[in-house]
Amino acid sequence: MPVPTGRLAVVVLLSAVVVLLSPAPWVGFALVEAAIVVVGVVDWALGVQPGAVPVERDVPGVIPLDGEAEVVWRVGNPVRSGRRRRLRVALADELAPSLQPSSRRARLVVPPSGWSSAKALLRPSRRGRFVVSEIVVRVSGPLGLVDRQGTRQLPAVVRVYPPFKSRKEAELRIDRARILEVGLRSAAGRGGGTEFDSLRDYSVDDEFRRIDWAATGRSGRPIVRTYRAERNQTVLLLLDCGRTMAGRVADVPRLDHAMDAVMMLTAVATRLGDRAGLVAFDRRVRAVVPPGHSHDQLSRVTEAMYALEPELAESDYRGALAETLVRFRRRALLVVFTELADQAVTETLLPALPLVARTHLLVVASVADPEVAGWAESEPADAGTAFRKAAAVAARAERARTVARLRGMGATVVDAEPGRLAPLLADAYLRVKATGRL
Repeated sequence: MPVPTGRLAVVVLLSAVVVLLSPAPWVGFALVEAAIVVVGVVDWALGVQPGAVPVERDVPGVIPLDGEAEVVWRVGNPVRSGRRRRLRVALADELAPSLQPSSRRARLVVPPSGWSSAKALLRPSRRGRFVVSEIVVRVSGPLGLVDRQGTRQLPAVVRVYPPFKSRKEAELRIDRARILEVGLRSAAGRGGGTEFDSLRDYSVDDEFRRIDWAATGRSGRPIVRTYRAERNQTVLLLLDCGRTMAGRVADVPRLDHAMDAVMMLTAVATRLGDRAGLVAFDRRVRAVVPPGHSHDQLSRVTEAMYALEPELAESDYRGALAETLVRFRRRALLVVFTELADQAVTETLLPALPLVARTHLLVVASVADPEVAGWAESEPADAGTAFRKAAAVAARAERARTVARLRGMGATVVDAEPGRLAPLLADAYLRVKATGRL
């Protein structure tokens, strides 16, 4: 497709000025404009077709939501018999606005038989799967009067993963748990584990209940048993993607806060030898990752949930728990990530708990809104803030009643503000391992 350039417009304007000053302006204008048209057609005809220009685009396959990456365009200058000149090429790429590219356009001057490249930064503003395909290529003619333009198909997929903000907290807990396993006890974790590991000499820091009296009698000196946490246990993470998880806390959807906790618990459990799996659901089961403890299990879980978005419908807890029990019959720690909205919990989650309460350990995890807590504890300055304080106090009281009902049915509830949910949930999991409740 021919595209007139700015240089052509300047030539037309200057020629018009010159012609108007001539003795026969209209005749001269017609002749000059005809000549410009002929030159423009020749310039277009001598230009390189966009389809003949080698174009490459390199985009990262995966970008974390809180990170950045580069997209690189490379353009080559095809060798043509008898003609070797520089090419002026302009590109316009089909990058989604949510990827927030620093630029979607590039202008390049490509040397004869060579290549030129241009870059742009991607700073995505939301997670998900983005397909980029079309790229518009515009090649200038030798005189720069008329460009040739065409569309190329360079399909690629960019996956924006949820940010793993609790990665450092996960590493700290993994290191602490491993230290306890080899016998270096801390005050908070003394005597952890229930699986017998080995015998060793008694020290002043050991508990008397750990003494092995038979070994002590045989050796003639105090001997104690050391224990380690059991391995190959199962942790199933049930991620609610229903209506209540679309609400925003600290300007981030509740679902995204829950994903961070899912990634942390998966990382901690698999690194400590346990099997972690995922079931994501709303009205139906959306994604399933069977429990595993391989080194790439965290990647599998992240891949399964990164493109999930909340569905504005009530979640079917009973259906999700029933399908989970059918798929995975082994006793497990079930962690349900949801919102502790009184109506949703009362009508859907509580009736479903008897399905799992007898044979499985249940943990319910939710994100508390610090803004509501701030309103409840604030001093009202006028009628508006007084009503807001009253509503916040009522909401907190209702939430506390919901937590009490869940705990009364045997569930462990972790209700924490953003940034604290994942670490507290990992601590709850480590306590379960230390006490041998699985």
